[in-house]
Amino acid sequence: MTEIADFTSNRRRFIAGLGASGALLALPACESMGGYSLVDAVRRLLYLSSERAFARLVAPGGFWDEQVAAIGLQNLLGARGGVVSTILTSALFRDRLQDAFADIAIQGAERAAPIVTDAVRVIGIQNAVALINGGPTAATGFLRDSMGTTLIEAMVPELGQAMRIAQEPLVGELLAGLTGIDVSGVAQNISRSVDNAIWREMGVEESAIRANPRSTNDPLLIGVLGAGGAF
Repeated sequence: MTEIADFTSNRRRFIAGLGASGALLALPACESMGGYSLVDAVRRLLYLSSERAFARLVAPGGFWDEQVAAIGLQNLLGARGGVVSTILTSALFRDRLQDAFADIAIQGAERAAPIVTDAVRVIGIQNAVALINGGPTAATGFLRDSMGTTLIEAMVPELGQAMRIAQEPLVGELLAGLTGIDVSGVAQNISRSVDNAIWREMGVEESAIRANPRSTNDPLLIGVLGAGGAF
């Protein structure tokens, strides 16, 4: 029970931290639109998209349980071996492992969030007009291309450590039964899945903001995105 309370508390602090980081993006720039520029608008769009995506990724309600179930544990882990097959054929064991790896995936998302926030803050945006007038996920795609494998590289050691110290004993049993892959390899596979989910959910949020900028209550985004591509 204490572990659950600690996990929930950590998640609340994480989400609160996202909001605090966002305040740093509210600093004025230098050009039009009441002291703000189109570059500021792109950054605000990216930040709000990431904030909403990460809040959903780590919120209670089973997002990662659904993701792990949809991907399949064997695909998620790149798993092979007799012990693995035996464990995963038991519905009870499979459910316990899905819960455990959902929690591990959340830790990966928590590790990635501040890296995305920092990247949004400092990234060089050469053609803000094209990103504002681009497709539904133009800004997210630009940021992902700019960051490359940065998130995966940051998450691998974090997830490897999380698996080694997991409270669920089945995780250790599963890892011990793998053939042809080690903990680092499993961490790499999970990191790729988390990375894909982060960018996919950011794209979903960016599309929603573009479709209804007034839902953000952000005057800059409402003014820029509500202009119907007039830039």
